[in-house]
Amino acid sequence: MDTTETRTPATVAWEQGRGRLFGIAYRMLGDVGHAEDVVSEVGMAAVVAERESGQVRSWPAWLTTVGVRKSIDRARHLASIKEDYPGPWLPEPVATDALPEEAVANRELLSLTVLHLAEQLSPESRAALVLARAFDMPAEEIGRILDKSPAAVRQLISRATRRLDLDREVSAPADPRALQRLVDAIHSADLEATLRALLADDAVYWSDGGGKAASAVNPIFGAEKIVRFLAGVLTPEDLDGRHMSEILEVNGGIALAVLRDGDTRVLEIELGTDGLIRGLRQVNNPDKLGHVRGV
Repeated sequence: MDTTETRTPATVAWEQGRGRLFGIAYRMLGDVGHAEDVVSEVGMAAVVAERESGQVRSWPAWLTTVGVRKSIDRARHLASIKEDYPGPWLPEPVATDALPEEAVANRELLSLTVLHLAEQLSPESRAALVLARAFDMPAEEIGRILDKSPAAVRQLISRATRRLDLDREVSAPADPRALQRLVDAIHSADLEATLRALLADDAVYWSDGGGKAASAVNPIFGAEKIVRFLAGVLTPEDLDGRHMSEILEVNGGIALAVLRDGDTRVLEIELGTDGLIRGLRQVNNPDKLGHVRGV
């Protein structure tokens, strides 16, 4: 059996850094399978590089550079695929305790909400933001990875931060009480009035069925339209509470999981600082729910 002593420096560095590599790739791609593929590709590339040259000053830096660049390439490829995706695309939720420790040491840029918003950014901007904010990497080091000057990197980070409103006090993480209020509203006798009271006027609802589960074809904008839509699709079983729901730790935060007729759905809400719901993101696509535990 292999031991650390018999492994090459590249293999040892990859084994030690694979959790961090996954954390970077997942934040950039929002997809567990693709992130795992990136990590595997980096490991294979390291073996080849070590065999061909062996002249690598710092394997951790080399692995990070190759991982980021492969994630950028894959993000560009996925962008073209997502253009044909049936309905809204949402990131794949992952139970927090199923993520590598290195991936959740800093939980910034890990929530479904932020991963979804980050789709607005170019892959390079996303990489700069992830490395700086989630992994505390200085602009000089990021510049070497992206082949950009430190000034250009700082500009990428600044623009990405403003675009995602990361430094503005406009939203807050959901808490169990907020999710319970939503569950109570759905089960209340006066669904429409109770649910409407929880939503900000400009709330948005996204649901991702991937063409495999019933979902809204387009995002639904505005509290009134969201209430009408949910009131129209919820069944008597939903309303009388016969379907099981529970609060899960997902992506470093919490979400609501609903088990309905054997199918799991995961809903993350985004709160404004006034306590009203600004965003609802519901993942119904069964292909994206294999890494959510507890349901």
